Amino acid sequence: MHVDDTQLWGIGEVARKTGLPVKLVRHWSDMGVVPPARRTASGYRRYDAGSVARLELARTLRDLGLGLPAIRDVLDREHTLAEVAAAHVDALEAQIRTLRSQQAVLRSVTRRGTTAEGLAFVNRTARLTAAERRTLIHEFVTDTLGDLDVPTYRRGLLAATPELPDHPTDEQVDAWIELSELVVDPALRSGMRRMAEYAAEHAPGEHDDAALRAVQQVADDWMERVNTAIREGIVPDSPAADPVVAAIVASWLPTQAHTRDEVRTDDAAARRLLLEQLEVASDVRVERYWQLLCIINGQPVRASSKAAGDWLMTALRTNPEPGARAKELGALYDAGADAWEPEGLLDGCERVLRAVGGLVSAVTPSMFDRSTPCADWDVRALLNHLVWENLLWAGLANGAPRSDVTVDHLGEDHVEAFRAAAHSALDAFRRPGMLDQRYGPAPGRRLVEQLVIEMLVHGWDLATAIGHPRDLVPDLAESALPAVREIYGSLPRTAGGSFATPRPLLDDATALDRLAAYLGRAVT
Repeated sequence: MHVDDTQLWGIGEVARKTGLPVKLVRHWSDMGVVPPARRTASGYRRYDAGSVARLELARTLRDLGLGLPAIRDVLDREHTLAEVAAAHVDALEAQIRTLRSQQAVLRSVTRRGTTAEGLAFVNRTARLTAAERRTLIHEFVTDTLGDLDVPTYRRGLLAATPELPDHPTDEQVDAWIELSELVVDPALRSGMRRMAEYAAEHAPGEHDDAALRAVQQVADDWMERVNTAIREGIVPDSPAADPVVAAIVASWLPTQAHTRDEVRTDDAAARRLLLEQLEVASDVRVERYWQLLCIINGQPVRASSKAAGDWLMTALRTNPEPGARAKELGALYDAGADAWEPEGLLDGCERVLRAVGGLVSAVTPSMFDRSTPCADWDVRALLNHLVWENLLWAGLANGAPRSDVTVDHLGEDHVEAFRAAAHSALDAFRRPGMLDQRYGPAPGRRLVEQLVIEMLVHGWDLATAIGHPRDLVPDLAESALPAVREIYGSLPRTAGGSFATPRPLLDDATALDRLAAYLGRAVT
């Protein structure tokens, strides 16, 4: 067929028409993507309108990322455009997943401060397939549990596998990397193994869904009761914690009816067993394992039970049988000698409140965010506690106990807030007959004594935080130490308790330094 030369263009003209480089047009022509319509006698390529259209389509397909073989297939009609596009979509999605994985690894490395040595592990972990992730967890569970007779526990662990979505969030990627590190930690295996061994010894075999729901309900119940107690300011190593413990034991006992222990009443044996179970279950690594699985699988994450668990274990240690701490204090108050005579006690309370008030007045708002010897408290939180302690003991002395411990008691003027609270405490203590009135196992003068001790110790905390001299009212500190040893000496010095273990001291330590160190403060 004759082609009119006026409808044909040389390679340079075609390049100009399409905006493509001459070199690229020649290359595509050589590869058969856009063959010339004809050649001249001298061998020069000539292209027609169809060639130009073919070049335009080839360029579009190339811009979409298709390679030359795929482009040639479309242009030669060996595969439809839809078929090639679908295949390319699949390829692009795989490439996007790879890029996102690489992006997630680099983001995680940035956030977690991963070392160069740890980068290879993070990269390898992030690239595992879903099947490889399931295998990793399956091998971890199998190796950890061995042949223990805990089929329900085993089944639950194996069913809870990490299922990262196709487009995971940064949090999910971080959680998977952390989980993969955690499952090779011997401490996690030891914690899970200890739980499984305990279950195999005390409640082996299968457990139906109703039993599992009952156990979960009991856990939810004690968490709620304890968190309420914490919000109300109930101290776990005080007599006030015992009713909370009693209510928790009552709801827990029915779940023990079919175990080998068979405890049925709230007594020393039951409380010892509950404490034992909590100690076995209170493993922060195991808790973190379940939290990470929830994050990865996009499920709600249960709040940590650590603080509540520490509180309950402290309360059980303080009250190993019903009413134990109240009985101990009652005997102590009946037999023990007071550190101060009543009038001297009131005078001492006024003096220590005046000294602490001076420290409070020295605090400026710019100091509020300074750290203090009290864990998790900055200066402002410590000031709030100082005000609260005065309000607390004033309320008890007046027969109107307070539970608003979580309220901000400082307002806009921390100096005035402390002054007013201290004034209310002194007024309550000076009420006729208050010092001899009974408040549970304690006479009223013991309430005053408690406030004196609190102000001495927390006054030391505040002085340390703001850089002021710490030797407040030394004669009071000297006479308070025997009383502190007597009252608090038997309390558990564990997580959740009011006091840490005693700290070492220099030989020339002041009386208040000795008191602070006995109650767990680091004296430097």
